[in-house]
Amino acid sequence: VAWTKAYRKTRGKELAVDSTFEFEKRRNRPVKYDRNLMGKTIMAMQRVQAIKERREERFHSNRMKDAKPEKVAQARVEIEKHAELLAPAVAKREEVMQNVLDSARARIATRRVAKEKVVARGAGGQQMEE
Repeated sequence: VAWTKAYRKTRGKELAVDSTFEFEKRRNRPVKYDRNLMGKTIMAMQRVQAIKERREERFHSNRMKDAKPEKVAQARVEIEKHAELLAPAVAKREEVMQNVLDSARARIATRRVAKEKVVARGAGGQQMEE
């Protein structure tokens, strides 16, 4: 059965060997309640969980590293197959980008004009030394 933990671990799809699993084992010795010990235990549990999550994330990213080029290739094939669907979106995107560039150029021009006015005003009141 492909969705069980045992299947996933034997196929290398899930982290199987890790020292953080040792902390999850059941301890059969009751411990007298101690507030400090309880606080330290909870802090340790949180730390172990953070370490475990980082290791699982690293394991997953290493597994997916090999799949990325294949995914990109599949996306390219899909785009080539259905390019007619993307043409209107690309045309709209180019139009939007042109509008953004035009507005940016206009802002730069107004800043340049304002800066020149400030420089001209400052130079008019004082004599420039050579």
